Amino acid sequence: MPFVKVVKNKAYYKRYQTKYRRRREGKTDYYSRKRLVTQAKNKYNSPKYRLCVRITNADIVCQIIYAKIQGDVVLTAAYSHELPRYGIKVGLTNWAAAYATGLLCARRVLQKLKLDTQYAGVTEADGEFFEVEENDDGPRPFKAFLDTGLRRSTTGHRIFGALKGAADGGVLVPHSESRFPGYNKEKSELDAETLRKYIFGGHISEYMEELQEDDDEAFKRQFARYIANDISAEDVEDMYKDAHAAIRADPAAKPQPKITAERKAEQKKFTQTRRNRKQREERIKQKKAAFLKKLQAGDE
Repeated sequence: MPFVKVVKNKAYYKRYQTKYRRRREGKTDYYSRKRLVTQAKNKYNSPKYRLCVRITNADIVCQIIYAKIQGDVVLTAAYSHELPRYGIKVGLTNWAAAYATGLLCARRVLQKLKLDTQYAGVTEADGEFFEVEENDDGPRPFKAFLDTGLRRSTTGHRIFGALKGAADGGVLVPHSESRFPGYNKEKSELDAETLRKYIFGGHISEYMEELQEDDDEAFKRQFARYIANDISAEDVEDMYKDAHAAIRADPAAKPQPKITAERKAEQKKFTQTRRNRKQREERIKQKKAAFLKKLQAGDE
């Protein structure tokens, strides 16, 4: 049988390639997205909101998003790098910071929709299960569904910290207590004290005390920023309490200060500028000269 070359043209890729680019790249779970975006037809073009929580190495992002034909629209957003404004200067990616970011996002969106006075949520976090209920004489609560993206929704994950913060902030996010830290699967009940400890960073202060007793050098290395900001294990709970109160007092977003020319000059630049042909040839000559010099020194 003679060799036949398979011509993989546009028609071939249209037929056999994965339909959506973001699915191909492994960036979007379209199975869950379809259910989070598709709204009932009898809702008459009212958008279906979702609370998107994304966690990076240095930041926690909470966004209220709804979908249009043109693409997703962000109604409001809150970031953990905003927390220093409210007094949380360290540990911006831990469980307590996730709760504070979720709380900030909830209060911000309710303020934007003028619902912050009708739905205050839990003014002082106690770790108890809470879900917003509709007022008898007022507007319905703002409802959003949790979007975890590609994260594994394991019990105790920081995503559920942001969820708890948003729920305590007054946003109706349908959920159960089974994914919070402190939930006992055998007894099917939530230990509110354990959850409260996570909300106020109690697990962090416990670890700080243990590490300081066991290995002082490791403690200084691990909690260098806490030490620099003069935050001890006893101060952690008060720091988060004050931050929650400050968030409720003023959740509005503040514009970032513009980068000055001096600041821009100080910033590190990691991208290399492309060399032209003359520069590349000169660099090769220098490398050759250095190599020959090294060989000559070795022979001597």
